[in-house]
Amino acid sequence: MHNNDSWLPLFPLNTVLFPQGVLPLKVFEARYTDMVRDCMQSDTPFGVVLIKSGSEVGAAAEPEAVGTLARITKWDMEKLGLLLLRTEGGARFRIRATRVLADRRLEAQVDLLPLDEAAPVTNMHLQCAKTLKIVIDETNAKARAEQGPEFSSPFALPMQLDDAGWVANRWCEILPIPLKARQKLLELDDAQSRLSVIYQYLQQHKIL
Repeated sequence: MHNNDSWLPLFPLNTVLFPQGVLPLKVFEARYTDMVRDCMQSDTPFGVVLIKSGSEVGAAAEPEAVGTLARITKWDMEKLGLLLLRTEGGARFRIRATRVLADRRLEAQVDLLPLDEAAPVTNMHLQCAKTLKIVIDETNAKARAEQGPEFSSPFALPMQLDDAGWVANRWCEILPIPLKARQKLLELDDAQSRLSVIYQYLQQHKIL
């Protein structure tokens, strides 16, 4: 997908994208509409990275070292100069080097990190999966009622409630935790470890 010497376009944001997660985006800055157009034309992903310092607009921000590939699955132009995107997370990556282009876009040479190995949800964490299903079903029902025929689930379907990585990643997206904590969870390489942290959080906050 990306060899070590190629340059991956980056989209620094105040959000953390997890593998198989859905991220809607409103793109209006010229530099990023150009980037998105290039990705759509070449059918290639861009990288979503949490901003370490700086902001989403203006000068190129400093990104965290680990991010996630994002592939565009749907787009629309509501009005001239405003692109509405639906993207889905792919593999995680670690940045080796960055460069800033003339238009203040950020690109990086990256190493792709291993995908989460399929790992079953253990009996200890089974309640995490069951409660997640309730949350997703309720969220989808509310969105369907509000959107009607335009309904689009905020989750990538089908649900994979028997997969520890999938369950952990969805909880990481929806829990009201600081962005830095979300980033640390993204950087964990072991899906079971990520789910164990989530399980402890859910118990401490009496969600389970």
